[in-house]
Amino acid sequence: MTDVTTRVRGASPTGLPVRGPYNTAHAREDSGRGSKVRGPQRRRLSPGKLFRYGRLTGPALLIGVWAAGAGLGWIDTRILSAPWTVVSTAGDLISDGRLQDNLLVSLQRAGLGLGLGVLVGTVLAIAAGLSRAGEATIDGTMQIKRAIPALALLPLLILWLGIGESMKVITIALGVMVQVYINTYASLTSIDNRYVELAEALGLSRAQFVRKVVVPGALPGFFVGLRLAVTASWLGLIVVEQVNATAGIGYMMFQAQQYAQTDIILVGLLVYGIFGFASDALVRAVERRVLSWRRTLAG
Repeated sequence: MTDVTTRVRGASPTGLPVRGPYNTAHAREDSGRGSKVRGPQRRRLSPGKLFRYGRLTGPALLIGVWAAGAGLGWIDTRILSAPWTVVSTAGDLISDGRLQDNLLVSLQRAGLGLGLGVLVGTVLAIAAGLSRAGEATIDGTMQIKRAIPALALLPLLILWLGIGESMKVITIALGVMVQVYINTYASLTSIDNRYVELAEALGLSRAQFVRKVVVPGALPGFFVGLRLAVTASWLGLIVVEQVNATAGIGYMMFQAQQYAQTDIILVGLLVYGIFGFASDALVRAVERRVLSWRRTLAG
């Protein structure tokens, strides 16, 4: 009877308003706890705890579908080789040393291009973010460069630099530089002006201002740019290694294309994918460690 009365009046026995009908379960719980009143139940809105190795779930499912399709005959293995064929081919390439040799050349090119692009992009972002003269001369130019893909400059770079290693490294660096610049500059220029006023009030020097305000404020954008830059370096590598290259994963894939060896092409794609995934995971791990003071939705 008390429950019915409570439901009709739309209030709890304590007299506190409730949003919905006050059901019998709540009434019994409150009566069992005496005068203790429960607050509104807190709804969890965050994504929850991270799954361990959760990012591997998608790729594992994709490989599972691929294997099932090849095993059940849904996929023509002349067009797309089966996973076990690709694994066997990778073993052969490793045993004769072709995969390691080409991989070392590709890693060297990607590393040089990535390092050069990150360095130049960071310096330009700092110069443009901390100086009006730098902003006037650098930012507009970089925005124009952003609209022109690095690979579109490839014919011009070949004319200027030839078809050697310099052209390949510079092409990768140009793609990397823009990613780092855009994200670092955006993060740096969005630093709250109150922190600048506080630094001025505390009498910080220019070097102290950069170390205590600029660097912590720009780091989140820098890491976003770095993750995109790592991906950009692998994308650029695929293209430049098909231009008069004599070694590298891209060269190996290009040679396999001439003889319709899809298993070798897939080995090359898997190598790109594995190294791209691993390098992104490495950057994310460093980002979590460096920015451990942040509390974000990603956890």
